[in-house]
This record gives sequence, C-alpha cells and structure tokens, in this order.
Amino acid sequence: MTDKKDVDQMKDDLNELESEIQKKNDEIKEKEEEIKTKDEKIEQYHEQLLRLQADFDNFKKRTEKELSEQIHYANEKLIVKILDSYEDLERALKSGKSNDLHEGVQMIHQNLKKILEGEGLEEIPAQGEKFDPYQHEALMAEAHDDFENGEVIEELCKGYKLNSKVIKYSKVKVCKK
Repeated sequence: MTDKKDVDQMKDDLNELESEIQKKNDEIKEKEEEIKTKDEKIEQYHEQLLRLQADFDNFKKRTEKELSEQIHYANEKLIVKILDSYEDLERALKSGKSNDLHEGVQMIHQNLKKILEGEGLEEIPAQGEKFDPYQHEALMAEAHDDFENGEVIEELCKGYKLNSKVIKYSKVKVCKK
C-alpha cells in the first residue's frame, strides 16, 4: 500500500509541478507580450523620431531658401523708389537745351544706371518684341501695317527686372490686327 500512497503522492506532486509550470508559462507569455508591446512602442517612437528629423531637415532647407531669397531681393523696394527719378533724368536728357545741364544730368544718369545695374537691375526689352504678358502691360492696341499681330509697336514706359524677377512691367502699345 505504501507504493500506492507513494504513487498518489507523486501524482499530486506532479500535478502541483505541472500547475506551477503552467503558471510560469502564463507569466512568461504575459512578459513576452509586454516585451512585444514595448518593442512596438519603441518602433513607433523611432519612426516618429525619424519623421520629426526629416520634417526638421525640410524646415531648415525651406528656411534657408526663404532667407536666401529675402537677401537676394532685399533692395527691391529701394530700387523701385529710385526708378522714377532715374526715368525723370532720362526724360530730362532727351529734352535738355543747355550743354552743361545736359552733361551734368547725363553723368548723374550714367551713375544711377551703373548703380542700379550693379544691384541686378536690367531693362525689359519691348520695342519690336513679341508681346509677353509676363513682362509687358498692354495699355493700348492699334492696327499697324509695319508690325506683326501681337508685336510691341511702342514702349510707353520702361519695365525692369531685378535678378530675373519682373519688378515693373513695361507699359506698351501692341499691334492688334
């Protein structure tokens, strides 16, 4: 009978051990799921960090580009203000009578022109050119036999570009047949 008791005792011990093993397996599974959840969170944080880093790099590039453009066109308002005086001097040169006055105004005109060109200003060609709405502003249209349709007949007011950007459109008379 002791053998039967021993066997029963062993079965009980075995059941207890199996129960403990099952509990430990359950705890291991819980810990593995916890680890998996934390690994997924780490991966999410890593992806978020990479996105933020890419966004920051894009922001930095965009800011540098905007700053570069601001520096490039910083003198635009000043040059627009000077343009009217520049054109007045040009008109005075065309109608001047006295030689000394004419020479003095001509020197001022040349200096102003040199300064403005040095800042990146260039005149927009108009007379005899094909009308370009991105550079010219049509104030009048006229049928004319000497010009083709859409060609600029006369430049009424000069236009200008600053570093390839139009800052003042040429005011023109266009041939319209």
